[in-house]
Order: sequence, then C-alpha cells, then structure tokens
Amino acid sequence: MDAVRVFLGFGSNIGDGIEHIQTAARELKNRTGCAVRLSGFWRSKARYYVDQPDFINAVGELRCLLGAAELLDLCNAIEAAMGRDRSRVAEKGPRIIDIDILLYGKEIIATERLIVPHPGIRERKFVLFPLLELDSGLRDPVTDELFQDILARLPRQGIYPILSGRYDAPYPA
Repeated sequence: MDAVRVFLGFGSNIGDGIEHIQTAARELKNRTGCAVRLSGFWRSKARYYVDQPDFINAVGELRCLLGAAELLDLCNAIEAAMGRDRSRVAEKGPRIIDIDILLYGKEIIATERLIVPHPGIRERKFVLFPLLELDSGLRDPVTDELFQDILARLPRQGIYPILSGRYDAPYPA
C-alpha cells in the first residue's frame, strides 16, 4: 500500500490548546512513524454548543500507510489517552482534544463510523483557513471545487490567527 496524503483537523478548548494539539501530533508520529506538518493555530468561537470556551484549532498533514478506519481508531485512541471521554461530555461540548479526518487522499468515504471529506469541512472557516495554509490548491474530492472558492463564500465566523511568537531575533529596541 502506498502512503496516502491525509489532512487531520485538531481542536481543543480545555487547558493549553496549543500544547494539546502539538502533543497529539507528536503522538501520531510516535505511533505511525509519519511526521505531522501542522498549520498555524487559530482561535475560534464555539459553534453548535456555544456555552463553552473558545477553541484553538489547527490542521495537520501527513503521509499515512494506515487505512482510513485504522487511522480513525488511532485518532480516537490518542484522544482517549489524552483524557477525552466522549461518554462524559455533551456532543460538540468542551474537549481536551478532538482529531478529525478531514481528507484521506482524494477518497470519498461514507460508512456508519466515518465520512470523508469531513461533513463540516465546507462550512467551517476554522478548518478551511489552516487547511489552505498547508495547501492553497486543495480541491473538494466530491465537487472538485477549490476549497479557496468555498471559503470565499462563507460568512464571517470570528476566526483569528494566533501568532506563534517564534522569531529569529528579538525586535530591536
């Protein structure tokens, strides 16, 4: 089996979201041997279940040898290992980490457990902004439309980039 280009969505709104996302990406690398290239981090207002803290979001890209169902199982195992207990939190509620398979190559998958492209990808700027940071030419495998064009039609959603603070030298006084 050849490696498949996969994009994963990461989100966290409990504790240090940036650290949780970085930990999840490292754990994916440790368990698969495949490095995860992370986008920048973005802050977003909670959607659907709005009475909760803002989220920190990012998208990761990796070349993966796992099948889509195996990757889903691995993502769920990493979430659980990091303390996410789906049985104790409202759906779409606060979470220490959330890992979603956004794109799995150009495949279209529709099973009871997994839908790819992720069903929310076309409506969520907190997914599209970081996704397009990693590859501005990505197309929706279902419609073949550029994700850039989909993003351009979406209304404002209160999505803000979080500057990394990484500089090669201090700003001169």
